[in-house]
Amino acid sequence: MGYDVIIVGSGPAGISASLYTKRANLKTLILTKRGGTLEKVGKIENYYGLEGTVNGKKLQEIGEKQAKDLGVEIKEEEVLQIEYDTNFIVKTLNHIYEAKTVILATGTARKKGKIKGIRELEGKGVSYCAICDAFFFRGKNVGVIGSREYALHEAQTLLPVVNSVTMFTNGEEMVEKRVEGIQIEEKKIREIRGTECIEEIEFEDNTKRKIDGIFVAMGTASSSDLARKLGVKLDEKNINIMVNDKMETNLPGLYACGDCIGGTLQIAKAVYEGMVAGMSIIELIKKQK
Repeated sequence: MGYDVIIVGSGPAGISASLYTKRANLKTLILTKRGGTLEKVGKIENYYGLEGTVNGKKLQEIGEKQAKDLGVEIKEEEVLQIEYDTNFIVKTLNHIYEAKTVILATGTARKKGKIKGIRELEGKGVSYCAICDAFFFRGKNVGVIGSREYALHEAQTLLPVVNSVTMFTNGEEMVEKRVEGIQIEEKKIREIRGTECIEEIEFEDNTKRKIDGIFVAMGTASSSDLARKLGVKLDEKNINIMVNDKMETNLPGLYACGDCIGGTLQIAKAVYEGMVAGMSIIELIKKQK
């Protein structure tokens, strides 16, 4: 049985949305990968209703408990991909979920890292979406920068299309050491080089590797990563998700709220936007019924 709404992210925006959808008797699932921005905040003193100060991790725990006590399902699973075919299909490492609607609330976009050459070669061989751009590299030798499940998923998406795939972990340890058909290079990267297009990767030990394309997939998939693969509109910087005043994206049934839509990065704003997204979904599903 599917869900009425799946919320990707358990920060203030996601939890806020879930409180509204669950109270409206909508079957609600939150999928979360720990380690969000809120959990890293040391002291919070400017949020309504707090007596004294509280750290971000404690506020996160309070919010999740409130949602669970209401009956919201919260599962610690990393979302790797979302597809749309009448309903939304949300894929994690080990499970596939189905929902009528989805809210993206995973916070700000993933850091691109401080590897020299990445930003300069965006659109000239550097990509952030395997499913979007694999076609342009058919028969080529490409790399994926990353070491975790999301990077591995991107590499596996590329395999049937390109000539070869190498995962460049940039000094980090791979989550899986042996992956059929995929080469693994753990050297630290100094620079990605090229003029009109990518030509090579230079490592810290002065060795080099010829490469035709690079897909950046460090860390976990951000909301903008997931949105981009669905053809959702992003802002002119290709970072923040574009929404209307109901937190709707240009894809019907897909909503976004919190830091991933830009603006002032504050808890109060995220909670408000989560409320708006939740209420918009309640309205949508009532109309469908």
